[in-house]
Amino acid sequence: MPAFRRLMLGLLVLAILATPTVAVLNGWIGGGHWPMKRLQVTAPFAFVDQEKVHAAAMPHLRDGFFAVDLKAINAKLQALHWVERVEVRKQWPDTLIVQIHEYRPLAIWNGKQMLAEQGSVFSMPKTKLPKLPAFSGHPLQANDMVTFYAKAQPQFQSVGLAITELSISERNAWRVVLSDGLVLDIGRNDADARLARFVALLPKIKREEPRRLVHADLRYTNGFALTWRALAAPAPVVPPTNLQEPA
Repeated sequence: MPAFRRLMLGLLVLAILATPTVAVLNGWIGGGHWPMKRLQVTAPFAFVDQEKVHAAAMPHLRDGFFAVDLKAINAKLQALHWVERVEVRKQWPDTLIVQIHEYRPLAIWNGKQMLAEQGSVFSMPKTKLPKLPAFSGHPLQANDMVTFYAKAQPQFQSVGLAITELSISERNAWRVVLSDGLVLDIGRNDADARLARFVALLPKIKREEPRRLVHADLRYTNGFALTWRALAAPAPVVPPTNLQEPA
């Protein structure tokens, strides 16, 4: 047999043998012979919409076990609100396994985005949001603010207060606003120590002064500068008017 005919025959045999594999990998027969029957999703579903997860993943199952596009599924799920990251894999013979990790919201970030407990900044969902404090700062300061909040919030809760606003200025100075309206300027240095010292004395300060404390400057080595709001003057007592005519 001429060499050319042997070469062509060999190529034809290879093409015939390869055709089933190509067909499976491209989903031509994969969906019919190796269908995906089960979708197994693991997620907290505290914020992620469960129905949207299934709607994004289910259409891909028809492609079959060998042809299902894991990257495409991952991309669709990653685009859902509240999703931090996704893990997608197949399990023989017919199962698609999806594990979703949600953002755990910590604060509103710069009025336009959300800050997660993990330190990640993400877009603000259009759904109803839980009541959260407001953080302001540079994106590179996000992790520092998460760490500071984790230390400071329990201290204030111990005296019946909570942080409602937290910010870092361009000069890296910390400012805190509390749930009773008290504003604290902490400064740049030794923020943890200054705050701990102030919180320890706060109950005593409030107990000994009837006026409302509205501002505290903690940027002093051995004390604080406190600003008080004067007590409102009591309303004058007006004697009752007798509208009856004398008998």
